[in-house]
Amino acid sequence: MALAVRVYLQLKKKLEDEFPGRLDIRGEGTPQATGFFEVTVAGKLIHSKKKGDGYVDTESKFLKLVAAIKAALAQG
Repeated sequence: MALAVRVYLQLKKKLEDEFPGRLDIRGEGTPQATGFFEVTVAGKLIHSKKKGDGYVDTESKFLKLVAAIKAALAQG
């Protein structure tokens, strides 16, 4: 399994553990790049690597994503 896929699966699991049943997380490997990773909450796109949000490769980036998810969930 490629490193990018393992990282995606680990991040997806970590977010799903934090917010069970509340997120739509999608990822796809692409031949041109390492793929894309998107998180949607209540139909609103919260994070998109493809649209410039980049990798979630540090704890601070993860915490920023978690804060954005919590804010979107609070808005309903």
